[in-house]
Amino acid sequence: MSAITTHILDVSRGKPAAGVAVHLDKIGAGLVGEGHTDNDGRLRTLMGSKPLEPGTYRLTFAIGEYFRSTGTETFYPTVEVVFEVRDATQHYHVPLLVSPFGYSTYRGS
Repeated sequence: MSAITTHILDVSRGKPAAGVAVHLDKIGAGLVGEGHTDNDGRLRTLMGSKPLEPGTYRLTFAIGEYFRSTGTETFYPTVEVVFEVRDATQHYHVPLLVSPFGYSTYRGS
């Protein structure tokens, strides 16, 4: 499993958000990983086996494309979540709850 993982739930449909493109960048270093959420809305292989380093990271979620694929109008083309990794020995799980006109996130377990 990747050191950074994510999970997206579409709260407007009460279902996982499958097929969402996700990019992970380390600020100042560029792209670290990318992929698409699975049928359960999860992306467990974002970094592959790359080691995690302390620093500031940005997850970019292409939720506009996801909502267009469901025929739903949305206000946000992307959601960016920026967070800091201080202890590279830990696992970082960053869930995202989305709806066409809002989102929230938190540090998961």
